[in-house]
Amino acid sequence: MAMSDAALEQALERWVDHGRRTVTRSIFVDEELYQLEQERVFARCWLFIGHESQISKPGDYFVSRMGEESVIMTRDRQGEVHVFLNSCMHRGMRVCRYDEGNTPIFSCPYHGWSYALDGSLVGVPYFKEAYRSELNKSEWGLVEVAQIANYKGTIWATWDKAAPNFQEYMGHMLFYMDDLLDGRDGTPGGSEAYGGVQKWITPTNWKSAAENRAGDFYHGISHRSVDLVGIGPSAGKGRRDGQGETLSFNSLLDYGHAMMGSLQLGDAPWTPALQSNKVAAEWAEHCYYERKKNYGNRARVLGSGGNAFPNFSFWCRQPRRIFMLHPAGEALKSEFWSWFLVDANAPQEVKDLMRHYSLRYSGPAGMTEQDDMENWNHAAKASRGVIASRQPYNYQMGMHSMEDHPDLPGKIVFGMGEQNQFGMYAFWADLMASRDWDEVMARRQSRGSLP
Repeated sequence: MAMSDAALEQALERWVDHGRRTVTRSIFVDEELYQLEQERVFARCWLFIGHESQISKPGDYFVSRMGEESVIMTRDRQGEVHVFLNSCMHRGMRVCRYDEGNTPIFSCPYHGWSYALDGSLVGVPYFKEAYRSELNKSEWGLVEVAQIANYKGTIWATWDKAAPNFQEYMGHMLFYMDDLLDGRDGTPGGSEAYGGVQKWITPTNWKSAAENRAGDFYHGISHRSVDLVGIGPSAGKGRRDGQGETLSFNSLLDYGHAMMGSLQLGDAPWTPALQSNKVAAEWAEHCYYERKKNYGNRARVLGSGGNAFPNFSFWCRQPRRIFMLHPAGEALKSEFWSWFLVDANAPQEVKDLMRHYSLRYSGPAGMTEQDDMENWNHAAKASRGVIASRQPYNYQMGMHSMEDHPDLPGKIVFGMGEQNQFGMYAFWADLMASRDWDEVMARRQSRGSLP
């Protein structure tokens, strides 16, 4: 039996404890909460759909996800981008069963209803004979998202017409996302999705991976073996090339968004490409000085990673990628999707070099991703134990160290901290305890938007 709203709110205050900065393990394993998330998180928030470089021509499409919903991102004949529910309005069958491609029309294989690229119903078998030409086709087009946005090539959507607009919802998170989406030379939106999308299923809750990307500088020990092997993009030791003198930080932003990165203190070219490769080294140095021109006096942030709530995780440094954490039918089952990004104007040799490094570094067979999944999977199973489930998770690191910084948006903790992760759960609890966005805003205002 479902909890009443009052009981749910009381439980959430216990599960996400603002005073102690703890979170109970129930929120990762409880099936009732998981189902409520589909309604109060994934049906409300802005979600990443794909990159416009995946649908460059009219008729191109890419089948994506919004929570558990299958959706189609497509470009119509006028060049407009749409996102539709991938479900026929007659009996619900998917009208698009391929991951990506090009088509003049979407046709349901069950009864043959067909839809134009703008979502309108254009074909109904036996329209005259069976329907007596009485079916109003204009009422039965594909369900389209309530709001859609294109930010520097990334396509976002929400089902909720009452949700804050994209710019308001993302706020200062866009400052940090620019490090992901702009070209390394500072060209606005100069990146493109390169190659296909890696997809794999893992027995963990989507939130475990989201909090890791939100601000966990603390888990370096997990990747110690990879660091010792030295599989970085250059010939030196370590997983990445250095960037001179830097100061690491965590930034907690509004709406549960969070970022971790480094502030460059000196003036040394950022070289994520192989130093032993002449073409890549020259390209990287050229990009560094062009970026200085394009960005002017803007603080040089070397973004490590972040999470735009709820499930858009990303990594700005090599391998530069987007990491979507989809719920997959139950609390301890997630489907992870990974896009790899490169500069659209980079030499082909550099693109291939970066892609090869990304394949051995990340993804289901990558050396570091395997470390992370082992952690999440075992922690998830432990959270179901009778004794273990009574023990809360601790998020107290840095809880009294947040400060403002003139060049960095958000509440900053220099070095390590866990205010990012707890802030994510605080906003999650606000959404889960509220029936609409007005209630969400009222809860946040009553205690301040940040924990």
